[in-house]
Amino acid sequence: MLRAGAGYSVNRDSRQAAVEATHAALAQAGLRQATGALYFATSAHGGAYPLILRTIAAQSGTAEVAGCGASGVIACERELESGPAIAVLVFGGGALSAKRLFAPGLRGRAEEIGRELAEAARPALRRTNLLCIFPDTYNLEPEPLLSSLARELPRVTVVGGGATEDGSIGETFQFCGDVVSSNSVSGMLLAGDFDLNLGVSVACQPLGRCHRVTAARENVLIELDGRPAFEVFAEAIGPLAADLRRAAAFVFLGVPLDSGCERLERGCYLVRNILAASEERGVLAVAYRPQVGEMLGLLLRDGERAREDLKLMLEETAAASSGHPAFGLYFDCIGRGSSLYGIPDHDTAYIRQSLGPIPLAGFFTGMEIGPIGDATCPLQYSGVLALVSETQA
Repeated sequence: MLRAGAGYSVNRDSRQAAVEATHAALAQAGLRQATGALYFATSAHGGAYPLILRTIAAQSGTAEVAGCGASGVIACERELESGPAIAVLVFGGGALSAKRLFAPGLRGRAEEIGRELAEAARPALRRTNLLCIFPDTYNLEPEPLLSSLARELPRVTVVGGGATEDGSIGETFQFCGDVVSSNSVSGMLLAGDFDLNLGVSVACQPLGRCHRVTAARENVLIELDGRPAFEVFAEAIGPLAADLRRAAAFVFLGVPLDSGCERLERGCYLVRNILAASEERGVLAVAYRPQVGEMLGLLLRDGERAREDLKLMLEETAAASSGHPAFGLYFDCIGRGSSLYGIPDHDTAYIRQSLGPIPLAGFFTGMEIGPIGDATCPLQYSGVLALVSETQA
């Protein structure tokens, strides 16, 4: 029987926090020794990351431990967005194996890193495979890494998120085995005979129809529909155009998977940042390289719309699940949480309401990794939920 448990601690003593979180996770799982463990810790524990890693390995009885540092962590029904916090997920039993993965020197080597991770994972692959990866957000080129993994491991599901920090350190950290490093990728391959169900919730919803790119240079949108791009942007966002600094926090570019579609359809577009807007020059600088002729949309980040999308995603995942999940992983954008909804523990409350009490762990990410359409993509302002269940006969 597949067993799993999640635990957390807000104890300021790092070693004691690791003991508390791991013991709570083992108790919920009904395990004395785990097959593997994932652990996420906030920046307040930064100086003790190696100690925490060793303590979790010793307490859980497994060397297969991986995770990363984060600005906030998720465990059980809590979203701990500040202060000292540790989240631990342990699993074991059933036909589930765990293999920790690590690749150093990420900067400028994204494609090569993908090959290294695939080479390490390949001998452990089984019927169902879930690869969870936690790259250094500050040094990551996500598209080459994910494209490389897709080529090398075409039948492996990849999820995860970019490691984060609270702004006090200036670098992020990845954990694997007895190693704590930055500028790297840590991860865990879960392989075996189990069922897997994924869901993605996006906090940004379309503002009207798509617009055709009629002039662009590198990452600058010059014209949309034959008009200055800024003019189209200002018209779509209305009063927000009077305060471009505020608009930058709420309005984003929508990139449809089908470059010719007239409207952005739910689950069929990517969110990308608008980096700058110039009324004087009539242009938009975006975190994307638009091509003349393709269709693009504008998006609004809004708490109420995000809540409705989360509820729809949970309804869909619950309907698609073959049985009650043994555990879940949740990777949530740092731009969501209480800053978006105005209340704490929002998403985890809805997850429990929809799926019941399941062991759940994760963290607030700098970039989410999950499925859109038939591809694994770098996501923004999203929540990625991965559910692992016993295989149903």
